[in-house]
Amino acid sequence: MQVYLDVSCVNRPFDDQSQPRIQLEAEAVGIVLQRIDDGFWTLASSEIAVLEIQAIANAERCSKVRAILKDPDVFVKLTVDVVDRGRELEKLGFRAADALHIASAEATESDVLLTCDDRLLKRARRFRAQLQVIVANPCDWLKEQDDAADN
Repeated sequence: MQVYLDVSCVNRPFDDQSQPRIQLEAEAVGIVLQRIDDGFWTLASSEIAVLEIQAIANAERCSKVRAILKDPDVFVKLTVDVVDRGRELEKLGFRAADALHIASAEATESDVLLTCDDRLLKRARRFRAQLQVIVANPCDWLKEQDDAADN
């Protein structure tokens, strides 16, 4: 299983944990990262993730987030093909960075792109048939994985 985490996911452990939803998503991201570290899944990332992380204004947070994605198993650059696919996705109403994350996840042949971004999740559900990767919230996706393992 190959997992692509967008920047909202890798930021989640460093967000204000006073909200229950943020706590749950941070825990889910932690579980995903642990399963990657344990070798159950592989981690995919991209140049767009690196660029977004570099734009984080808080230097300490930027360093912590960068450390999470420092050594992905699969990495894709913003090639002409990825950018062209991103432009196609923008025509469906995805924001530019989100479109590039989806295009990157598709290019890495990831099984899932995990995000905590509700707007991205809603649009991805709407255009599911046009996407070559599942887009899911980490909590929901982990529950599906655990349910599938129980069957």
